[in-house]
Amino acid sequence: MENSENKYHIPVMLNECLEGLNINPDGVYVDVTFGGGGHSKAIYEQLSPKGKLIVFDQDPDAKKNAWEAPNFFFVAANFAFLSNHLRLLGIKKVDGILADLGVSSHQFDEETRGFSIRANAPLDMRMNKNGEVSAYTVVNEYEEYALTKLFRTFGELSNARKVAGEIVKVRASKKIKTTNDLMEALGKCAPKFKDHKFFAQVFQAIRIEVNTEIEVLERFLEQTEECIAENGRLVVMSYHSLEDRLVKNYMKRGSIHGEITKDFFGNVLKPFTEINRHPIIPQEEEIELNTRARSAKLRIAERNVDK
Repeated sequence: MENSENKYHIPVMLNECLEGLNINPDGVYVDVTFGGGGHSKAIYEQLSPKGKLIVFDQDPDAKKNAWEAPNFFFVAANFAFLSNHLRLLGIKKVDGILADLGVSSHQFDEETRGFSIRANAPLDMRMNKNGEVSAYTVVNEYEEYALTKLFRTFGELSNARKVAGEIVKVRASKKIKTTNDLMEALGKCAPKFKDHKFFAQVFQAIRIEVNTEIEVLERFLEQTEECIAENGRLVVMSYHSLEDRLVKNYMKRGSIHGEITKDFFGNVLKPFTEINRHPIIPQEEEIELNTRARSAKLRIAERNVDK
């Protein structure tokens, strides 16, 4: 494991995640967002030789951080396919699943990937480098109504229609090829003194669309019921309200969209019970050391016993 030590990704709320998983050394655990392996290494160190750790990551760069061990399994796939891959490994139930959503520090810092507003780079934003749709595709080929919808829904922009209109107007004369091109095209739309937040929301909206992040999260959450054993834990860390709302709904109400189903006696039918009613947020000291932690919200739930 020594050769995988690097600054690829500083794990956010590491101790809180480990406590949330309530690790049994002989248990089976899954980290569906391996990245730099920071959370995974800490989980693995708490396992006995009988325990197992399965990790998922669709980014080829992440595999460089994996290590060789008989009870460690790297799955080069999107975690939307969680249950299929566990089945292929012969694993029926796991004792805990961790998901650290969003973009890894490495992906932000790798300037050529186009995730960051801090560096000029080709419009890409694909977490899976083999993905067919890139940020270039979205910005230069999507219809104006589709751009308006994604900026309003995924970017939560109040001026979504104006942003989409400006992109369509600019690209009519020349293609928008780089992150700087996009920011220049939208200069008129950025609120004074709040331009950094505005561009972060624009990039977030495009990134979510490129990587179908909301759809992936929904598919993942719906599979956790069948994959996690009774009294097992689901630990999810999100970084924006769209994700957090889905996670909250699923843990609290048993449905990603918040519908409640009750039994004959009025009890809410749901597969999990929240461990923490309100999300856990990082301490100020951690935010100072790692700015990525600033917007993190951690939710933990325990798999109910089937009746």
